[in-house]
Amino acid sequence: MTEARPVVLVTGANGFVGRHLSAVLEDRAWTVRRAQRVLTGGAQEVQIGSIGPQTDWRAALDGVSAVVHLAARVHHPNEENAGEIYRIINTEGTLQLARSAAAEGVQRFIYLSTILVNGATSEGRGPFREDDDPKPRGVYGLSKAAAESGLAAIAEETGMQVSIIRPPLIYGRGAVGNFRLLVKMVRLGVPLPFASIRNRRAFLGVQNLSSFIAHRLAAPGRTLETFLVADHEQVSTPEFVRQIAMAVGKPARLVPSPEPLLRGLLKLTGRAEAGDSLIGSMEVDSSKALASGWRPEFSQQAGLKLAVDAPRQR
Repeated sequence: MTEARPVVLVTGANGFVGRHLSAVLEDRAWTVRRAQRVLTGGAQEVQIGSIGPQTDWRAALDGVSAVVHLAARVHHPNEENAGEIYRIINTEGTLQLARSAAAEGVQRFIYLSTILVNGATSEGRGPFREDDDPKPRGVYGLSKAAAESGLAAIAEETGMQVSIIRPPLIYGRGAVGNFRLLVKMVRLGVPLPFASIRNRRAFLGVQNLSSFIAHRLAAPGRTLETFLVADHEQVSTPEFVRQIAMAVGKPARLVPSPEPLLRGLLKLTGRAEAGDSLIGSMEVDSSKALASGWRPEFSQQAGLKLAVDAPRQR
């Protein structure tokens, strides 16, 4: 008789990370229950309305042994009442799910947080580590840091194994934000004023993130663990653009520009917040993740090639 596959609830399953992760988990003998706002007619889907402090998760959690919480409010920091909206969804919504999961006997809870809990930049100091004092940046980072604090309390109270993952910029097919914009500019042959930047940044391919989450689901551990996870390579912004250009088969058209001028241009185009992301350093120490026995499955160049290749090549 075939042994039943364990069930993992993935929130945000139809999002960028969720689509990649769901495929990886199914390949590794999990049954993925997809929590979505809109049903698509696929197997193991469960409809969840707005995520917040009143969300009823009981039906979604029935028979579930693990939860991976990806769903979050992001990319709208300037909307009206952003702080309150982010708190309701990213903080209170997360804690409502975690409390519900613990009450239903869920054994493992994995939370996708952000490196912005550590701070905006590692400039002038060593790489970020898990034991750094949090210095969250912006409404997104603040809401995630508050959720982490609440999860620590829930883990201590209930004994549910909680893993918190703080990734840097995640790239891959379907990514939005700065990565999608960079790929578009490189494809169009737009000159990019990054040649003078001398920084060092961590990035994380969605395949490597997915493999780490799968690793954590299968690994024993303490009640609460926090991990900083990144690709093995940590490179400068111009080098990352060169790797994108190599992946898409286009030349990297990089031109020099003084940092103050570049920051001014970003501000004029309404992307002032991208200054730290493009110009500043963001190094992370991922030695704790490596010590757990995980290794990135893809090099950065291989991950970028998957990110820009035709959809049939997953």
